[in-house]
Amino acid sequence: MKKFLLILIIAIVFASCSNYESGELVGVARKGSYFEPTPYGMILVPMGSYVMGPNDEDISKSLNAKSKTISVEAFWMDETEITNNEYRQFVYYVRDSIIRRKLGEIQEDFLITEDDNGNPIDPPIINWETEIDYENEEIREALKELYLSKEERFYGRNEFDSRLLNYEYFWIDIKQASNPKNRYNFNTKKYEGEVTNLEGNKVPINDRSAFIMRDVINVYPDTLCWAADFAYSFNEPMVTMYFWHPAYDNYPVVGVNWRQARAFAIWRSQYLNNYLASRGEPFVHDYRLPFEAEWEYAARGNLALMKYPWGGPYTRNYLGCFLANFKPLRGNYIDDGAFYTIKVASYEPNDYGLYDMAGNVAEWTADSFDESAYSFEHDMNPYNTYEARPDDPPALKRKVVRGGSWKDVGYFIQVGTRTYEYQDTATSFIGFRCVRTYLGNSD
Repeated sequence: MKKFLLILIIAIVFASCSNYESGELVGVARKGSYFEPTPYGMILVPMGSYVMGPNDEDISKSLNAKSKTISVEAFWMDETEITNNEYRQFVYYVRDSIIRRKLGEIQEDFLITEDDNGNPIDPPIINWETEIDYENEEIREALKELYLSKEERFYGRNEFDSRLLNYEYFWIDIKQASNPKNRYNFNTKKYEGEVTNLEGNKVPINDRSAFIMRDVINVYPDTLCWAADFAYSFNEPMVTMYFWHPAYDNYPVVGVNWRQARAFAIWRSQYLNNYLASRGEPFVHDYRLPFEAEWEYAARGNLALMKYPWGGPYTRNYLGCFLANFKPLRGNYIDDGAFYTIKVASYEPNDYGLYDMAGNVAEWTADSFDESAYSFEHDMNPYNTYEARPDDPPALKRKVVRGGSWKDVGYFIQVGTRTYEYQDTATSFIGFRCVRTYLGNSD
């Protein structure tokens, strides 16, 4: 009995991590072991190494890639490209946020101005629980300026003015914060460096807020890109229907430039982490655009030295059917089963379970494009980024695009082919998908 009581007392002492009276190093209190749940719609790409670079001759003679062995840590990746319906959730969130902030000017219950302890919240937080009575004349009058004027309406349709769909978002510029010149000096008790803001101006660092970058961007896709991209080609039906009609819900979103894609990833991160915080659960890593090296590693599907995500050197299977949505032969767009884009996951996935890593739409990556990047990038999680400013030359605004699209020939859907587009350009053939760094190690 005495032995049992002694064991019980020892167990109680060591079970209480916040009990400092034991004199032992037991760590701080935790609820238990943490296991990262599988994110909805994502696939785990395990850590590994591979030979990055071309697996065929350089047909374009671009000389912008060479073979190089690199290692990549584990990450989650969207199973498919972001669809119209998924991006629409982002657009609706921005629209509803604007409406509720507007209504907060006339009714306090649409905004939360104090926390549970009575401390002021500045700026106020949107109260999503308050219902909007659109039959209320005061509310209708307050929202009138958010909709198209009578002169701009087509057949009198009262639609939200998409030019107002501006999203304010923030991120921490870790690259500038990690510069030794910009670190906090504990001897002088101040910062001594300076940072370059988004306008390209150098400003002194007074506190940590200098590293918080703020940007505002209109999130509505450029639906006119379908007509603008191709002269003498009748694509107007896609202009009017592609983003909004339910027939295209599961098609990849297009008309989204690099900055909009990054804003989407930041919104998605905040959307999830705010929900986790409300439940008292720990945050997860932020969603982001994949690094170029991550994208190629995922596209290869653990098949070394192969040209395409499915492994073989051919674009057809043994039945003679094309394995991706691209431009086969000469102008015969429909031979692969699609005309423009096609529903995501219409073709077989690669060995990681990822769909459309070749064709359908090309995809933005996080990297800035440099022809010689493979020569100077690290062999551990290679990453080359530059925050282009408005006055920078066009060459500094190039971002790496991977995967090829519905309008590209077979060379561009190879896993090792690199190309680029300018960060403010939106086209009918570039979309994106997100990744999220895995918490811990993966086998």
